[in-house]
This record gives sequence, C-alpha cells and structure tokens, in this order.
Amino acid sequence: QVQLLESGGGLVQAGGSLRLSCAASERTFSNYAIGWFRQAPGREREFVAAISWSAAISNYADSVKGRFTISRDNARNTVDLQMNSLKPEDTAVYFCAANYNVPSLRNAARYWGQGTQVTVSA
Repeated sequence: QVQLLESGGGLVQAGGSLRLSCAASERTFSNYAIGWFRQAPGREREFVAAISWSAAISNYADSVKGRFTISRDNARNTVDLQMNSLKPEDTAVYFCAANYNVPSLRNAARYWGQGTQVTVSA
C-alpha cells in the first residue's frame, strides 16, 4: 500500500506559478509511475501529467504542455509539479496518483492522494 500526500496548493493570480509536491510513505515509491490529475467543480477528473519510475518518460495533457513540468526525486520519495503561467481554467483539486507504468496510470490509478486545492483568480 502506497500512501500519497499532496502539498503546495493555494490561491494565485492568473499568470502566476505554484509548485505542488507529492510525498510517499512507502520506500517502494521508486517502483511506481506517479502522476497528477485534477478535478474542477462539476467536471470529471482529468489527467494532467505523469512520470515513469526512472523519470525517463513524462507525459502531459495538451492543456498544460509548455506550462507545467513534472519531476521526481526517488531519494526523497517525492514528485513535484511546477505550474507556470497559470490560468483560471487550471482551478481544480489536484490529486497525486500511482501505478506501475505511465500508460496504465493514464487509464487508472492504483493509489490516490487526498488532493490539494489550486485556485487561480482572473
């Protein structure tokens, strides 16, 4: 069982930046692909970005390409999501998730965090 804990959410003006962090309690964290999903009010949860266990592969949703960067530090059991040039439509609860590889993670997650709120004001 991998427990994931997100941090770093908050309120920011459009054009600003935030850095989200996902910390895992399990030392086998480095065996998993880790990703970020988000859910806005009244909308379904959607994929944002994912990174393979070795960091060799990363995927992004088209809506965040060029603005968001995912990275990981397996020594610290953390995955970060650097979000730049934020837009009001990025407002959502952001969830950290894990699965064995990136393609599987994009379809479904084996483990989820509790989420962190990101609000971007116009």
